[in-house]
Amino acid sequence: MPAKKDPDASTSVPCFYGAELRFKREQAGLTLEQLAEGSFRGISFLSQIERGERRMPVDLAKHVDERLGTDGFFQRRCEDAAKARQVGIAEHFADAAELEKLAQSIEDWAPLLVPGLLQTKAYAEAIARSAMPRASEGRVEAVVKARLDRAGLFRSDAPPKLWAIVDESVIRGRVLPPAGMAELLSHIAEVIRSTPSILQIVPATAAAHPFMMGLTRIMTFSDAPPLVYTEGLHSGQVIDYPPLVAEYRESYDLLRAAALPPEASLAMIEAAAEEHRNEAQEHH
Repeated sequence: MPAKKDPDASTSVPCFYGAELRFKREQAGLTLEQLAEGSFRGISFLSQIERGERRMPVDLAKHVDERLGTDGFFQRRCEDAAKARQVGIAEHFADAAELEKLAQSIEDWAPLLVPGLLQTKAYAEAIARSAMPRASEGRVEAVVKARLDRAGLFRSDAPPKLWAIVDESVIRGRVLPPAGMAELLSHIAEVIRSTPSILQIVPATAAAHPFMMGLTRIMTFSDAPPLVYTEGLHSGQVIDYPPLVAEYRESYDLLRAAALPPEASLAMIEAAAEEHRNEAQEHH
């Protein structure tokens, strides 16, 4: 990312502390490379923190305080930056959610669930309740609202180009009653057709293919290297190591080749939506 593009410190808490980090680093006469040395973090990671695009993890805050002699300032403020993140976003997805807003393109692989950017309120609520059966109504509502709010990026002046690949089981599953499934699938088709998005389905008849397990997302940026986000049940990881990112991108290209063409995939979704609508009417 451009080294001299100053963040607006008034935008958010992460931006404030990012600007402060850059000020303290330059005051100490250190380059990003010198500050990163011994931290087990890359230069691009530090640069993104200075721009307010990523939060500072505690281990790096401790390293920065030691190198800059800031008497624990950044360690004490890690909690403040964490509180500034959007309510309802899972801790392990926080970095990916922040980067999502800046992405030029997003490539999702969803083997089990509809990608968050394509979910309806009813579907998001059903998934949240199944994942957090003991959560309060307020907590569930916060999670659902945060997930739906993320789709607002499609209404921005420069929306990201979304390419989503889902397993056929995702659209065949019965997470919701027939009417709810019909609404979900119609919503997915509408978003794909009305935004710079492409969707493909890996059919149930497909043989072995890359990404047979685990949600994966690849994000590219206009002014930064691409990143990969992978997620398990209660954990997630942002990967920025270039050779590993390149391997993920190659695997995603192979997955594209194993999936149905975009138009055939949309036709399958719309046909499934019609089936659910018919079933819903039969039950009335």
